Amino acid sequence: MIQFKQRFQTLALAATALGIAFCATAPAIAQTTEFPNKTIKIVIGFTPGGATDTIGRQIAISFSKILGQSVIVENRPGANGNLATDAVRRSPPDGYTLFYTSIGHVTNPLIYPDAKYDPIKDFTPIGQILSGPNILVVPANSKFKTVKDLLDYARANPGKVNWASSGIGSSLHLSGLLFMQLSGVDMLHIPYKGAGSLMPHLLAGTVDLAFPNLPTGAKLVDQGLLQALGVTTKTRSSAAPNIPSIAEAGIPGYDMSTWYGLVGPANMPAAVLQLLSKAAVQTVNEPEFKERLIAQGFDPKGSSPEEFSAFIQAESVRWGAILKEMKIKIE
Repeated sequence: MIQFKQRFQTLALAATALGIAFCATAPAIAQTTEFPNKTIKIVIGFTPGGATDTIGRQIAISFSKILGQSVIVENRPGANGNLATDAVRRSPPDGYTLFYTSIGHVTNPLIYPDAKYDPIKDFTPIGQILSGPNILVVPANSKFKTVKDLLDYARANPGKVNWASSGIGSSLHLSGLLFMQLSGVDMLHIPYKGAGSLMPHLLAGTVDLAFPNLPTGAKLVDQGLLQALGVTTKTRSSAAPNIPSIAEAGIPGYDMSTWYGLVGPANMPAAVLQLLSKAAVQTVNEPEFKERLIAQGFDPKGSSPEEFSAFIQAESVRWGAILKEMKIKIE
C-alpha cells in the first residue's frame, strides 16, 4: 500500500511537471498557429519590370523579413488594374492576399461600369506607401520649350495638340485631364495599353506630349531623348529641382500626385490589420527603402489605416468632381 501511494505521488508529480512544461511551451505553440503561418501574396495590377512592380517587390522582401514569413508578388495586369482589384476583393479577408494599388483604385469605379466596387467599403485600407509627381515631357525636337509655349499654341489651335497616356483612368491620363481642365485648352487624347507602348511614339514625335512618372521621364530627359516642361506636383521635386512645377510654369493650382498603398479585402481582423500596418510603416521607414524612394522623386508616407481611409475618401470626392466635369466615363 505504501509502495502504491509512493508510486501514485511520483506519477502525480510527473504529471504536474508535464503540465507545467506544457503551459510553458503553450505560447510558443500558439504563436506558430497565429498570423502569419503561410505565404502572403501581394497582388500588383501591372506587368513585371515597371516602377510599380519594382517597389512592390521591395515591399514583399521587407514584409518577409519583418513578419518572418514568405511574401510573394503576383502580377495580374489588365483593364487598368481592374482585374487585380476584383481578384483581391473576392479573396478571403485573412491577411494573406494584399493589393499594392494606386490612384486608379478610386478613379476606376468612376470611369468603368465593370468596376463595380467601392474603394472603401469593399476593401480594408492598410496604409499609404508613397506619393510623387508625374512629369510633363515632349520630344527632344519639340517646338514647345515651356508650358507657356504649349498653352499658347494649344489655345490658338484647339484639338491640334495630341497627348498620350497609358490608358483611361491611369495617373498619366488623370494628369492630362487636370491640365486641360485648369488651363481650358482642348487637346486630343491618345490612350495606349501601357507607358512602355507609348514611349517609342513619344520619342519619335508621333505624339506631342505625355505625363509619365518622374523616374521614367527624368531618365529619358537626362539622356537627351525628351524635354521636361514641368512636374505635376504643386512644388518642385527634390529629385529634379531644375524642373519647374506646372503650377509655377503657367497653370496656378495645378497639383497632381500619383500615389500607391496597400489594401486588403473588406473585414480583415483587427489584429491582422494592426500587424500589417506596423509592417508597412516599418518598411517605409527603413533607411535604404526610404532613400531609394526619395532618390526617385517619391515622398514616403507610411500612414495609418485610418489616415489612408480618409485619404482614399478625399481622393474619391476630388476626382469624382473632375471626371464628371470632363465627362470621362466609358459607357
